[in-house]
Amino acid sequence: MDDQPSQESAGDAGRPLDRRAELSEFLRTRRARLKPEDVGLPDFGRHRRVPGLRREELAQLAGVSVAYYTRLEQGNGRNVSAEVLDAIARALRLTGAEHAHLTHLAKPKQHKRKPSARPQQVRVALRQLIDSFDGVPAYVVGRRSEILAWNRMAAAVFGDWSQVPAQERNWARMVFLNPDYRELYVEWEQKASDIVSVLRMDAGCHPDDARLAALVGELSVKSEEFRRLWATHDVKEKTHGVKRMRHPLVGELSLSFESFRLVDDEEQSMVTYHAEPGSPSAEALRLLASWGADATRAGALDTP
Repeated sequence: MDDQPSQESAGDAGRPLDRRAELSEFLRTRRARLKPEDVGLPDFGRHRRVPGLRREELAQLAGVSVAYYTRLEQGNGRNVSAEVLDAIARALRLTGAEHAHLTHLAKPKQHKRKPSARPQQVRVALRQLIDSFDGVPAYVVGRRSEILAWNRMAAAVFGDWSQVPAQERNWARMVFLNPDYRELYVEWEQKASDIVSVLRMDAGCHPDDARLAALVGELSVKSEEFRRLWATHDVKEKTHGVKRMRHPLVGELSLSFESFRLVDDEEQSMVTYHAEPGSPSAEALRLLASWGADATRAGALDTP
């Protein structure tokens, strides 16, 4: 496999993402994953030059002309109506997150201000709230997967982020560039895919964010896995689930997480982790809580 980064991913590092190219690739990859039988169309076994549905088949399902859909898939989303986007989303079997991403790419909100270069700020009361959680790892994540605040238990589980330069406190950077996080997550590939999918959603909302583009460019140069996952154009929003980890001090952990988007700042989310009561993971969290700062100093993760 050619490990050299593409010109789009590496050569354009730091430049705002091309919204038209993003729209084109997103529609093409969503169409490629569908087969005629998936959407109730007959498959006569004819040789297909490309995987998935043909453009004319997708246009038929969506109730639009082939020429109209072709223009849209070529990145021309001007004047497209919400009704047409809804029809195309249904035809492509898009998830709610994918539907929102399509809308962001095709009909960007013109009133949004250019992202500020100033650091994101976390309200003092929110910091106090996560600090008050007893035995519950919690942190606040912002744009570009940046880690903005965390409590003592989060440091005990994930590593002492206070020892990491502020500009490097980023989930994408840590998951793809820090080998310790590859060891921490039992299903590292799933964690990596989740991170990239969230970044894609962010890019759809803010294609003019030069810092996000720079992050994507850096990771594309340094990580073949990131390049591969970024090319899938998959998107999702972080909501809830379970993560399995191999903690260097207490061993296997199975923790459920919940993500809460802030009402007064939709670009920030509070994420909490908890274990099933009475489980070995709950006992492991109790031990980490009882060790306090010693758990972090003992080398939960190497975060240089």
